[in-house]
Amino acid sequence: MSKFGLGRGLADLNKEMGSIPDISILTGAERVVVKQIPLVQIGANPDQPRKTFTEDELSDLAASIKEKGVLQPILLRAVSGQSYMYEIVAGERRYRASKMAGLTEIPALIKQITPENAMEIALIENVQRENLNPIEEGNAYKNIMEKCGYELTDVARLIGKSESYIKNIMRLEPLPEDVKQMVEKGDLSASHARVIVVAENPSELAQVIINKKLSVAETEKLVKGATRKSTSRAYNAKTIDSALVRDIENKISSVLGVKAKLQERRGGAGQIVLSFSTRTQMQELVDKLIK
Repeated sequence: MSKFGLGRGLADLNKEMGSIPDISILTGAERVVVKQIPLVQIGANPDQPRKTFTEDELSDLAASIKEKGVLQPILLRAVSGQSYMYEIVAGERRYRASKMAGLTEIPALIKQITPENAMEIALIENVQRENLNPIEEGNAYKNIMEKCGYELTDVARLIGKSESYIKNIMRLEPLPEDVKQMVEKGDLSASHARVIVVAENPSELAQVIINKKLSVAETEKLVKGATRKSTSRAYNAKTIDSALVRDIENKISSVLGVKAKLQERRGGAGQIVLSFSTRTQMQELVDKLIK
């Protein structure tokens, strides 16, 4: 069974969210009706990935809604225990602009959707439409992984992006709040922010980058000469002295009967290489390791 309760992508949702209101749409065994829902009965999704809605974009959309109405229904799910009856799954920008335009109701699709499915849909919609700034996007990935128990591979499959892309976005999470705000406002690029995240003083470096209009390459040179965080991989250089390395290698060789070599990398990672000279010695080593 698929890990995702949603089971399909944004294209299928778009088919459901057509531009003609007051119609019934068959989706499998479920009949979904587009209704006019009072705005006072609708609340925002607390897990909505997008947190920033600029006044300009809402004003432009509100002006369009005044002239042409809401052309695409929003997607809602029924909730209980709240001051409102329905929670937005997709379409919060249309909802906000409709309020700004003075509307009292909005066309909406109401579906039975779990909180986990609602998070999936909201994430897919925002990522595919490129609505999120890098900080919001990273927080959204972290949120869905923590609340839904997803792994990196699950999120990559859900949104159709590589694992390395998601890792790079999530690397911004440890930044201090003032630097995150610079990224959200567009004063500091995500590429610059990823470089300074390992530094002890990212806030100070961010100001230098902005004031001097440094390139990413220049920022990398700046960070190389700055103090690193104690938790950064570059900070943790080789910490095992050569005498201890030889002692560990000798103990392993004595127990396993083969030559052992300890190779440590930055950050505490590394490997132990075991060498054998004959196939018989290899089999003896395998037997010892298994036992």
